[in-house]
Amino acid sequence: MIRGRTAVGAAFGAMALLVSLAPATHAATCGNGPGGFEAWKREFSAEAQGKGIGQTAISALMQANYASATIAADRGQRSFQLTLDQFLAKRGATTIVAKGRQLKNSQAALFASIQQRYGVPPGPLIAIWGMETGFGSQRGNQNMLSSIATLAYDCRRPEFFTDQLYAALKLIDRGTLSGATRGSMHGEVGQTQFMPKNILAYGTGNLEVAANALNSTANFLKAHGWKAGAGYQPGEPNFAAIEAWNAAGVYQKAIALMGRQIDEGGAAASR
Repeated sequence: MIRGRTAVGAAFGAMALLVSLAPATHAATCGNGPGGFEAWKREFSAEAQGKGIGQTAISALMQANYASATIAADRGQRSFQLTLDQFLAKRGATTIVAKGRQLKNSQAALFASIQQRYGVPPGPLIAIWGMETGFGSQRGNQNMLSSIATLAYDCRRPEFFTDQLYAALKLIDRGTLSGATRGSMHGEVGQTQFMPKNILAYGTGNLEVAANALNSTANFLKAHGWKAGAGYQPGEPNFAAIEAWNAAGVYQKAIALMGRQIDEGGAAASR
């Protein structure tokens, strides 16, 4: 970001003066095991208070535990390395499509209202719902705050999860979440598994309620470029919104395929 040579001397001197006058700041030190977690929480809490996080959220953070199960899960995400056919079989795509068609019919009014508001048809929403939580039956039983705090402390991806942790703390201060909120291994919560930053940006109500979660998911997709009436298969305009939902290519293709089969009522999930 800093370039040039002739003006560097003067600029450097001015910058050095500004740095010397600025208050000292530093990020809490990451770690690769539970040993430094309590000290990290104290450092991070002090930083968070300085950024306006309230005492309710700080107290919740200080009660968080190092989540060894989350670290193990984060190191062992092998399903995204499968082929599409293997991934569909492992995730039970045939069952998701069959149940998804039933839900499309039984909750037609809900999906019609979502499509009218956001332009997103039932298929991809139902596919995401089924893929993420088995239509709400498997929402996770990990402490959300402990999972996210552990990943923010861990040296593997601290920047991403530090942002998520700040979002979680804001949501706790607001009363949207609490220190006791349960979710999946990486801190995802609700029927379609929202991370805290996405709850702040796109959440509409209590995401443990299916209608709210589905509206929120459609809101996310619309915000990421979903165009009403356009296709959502790979290479089509709306596929980019599905890519924004999850970074794994095999997941994206699975959602597009299952969504089409749910929307069109075609054959069971297969390529």
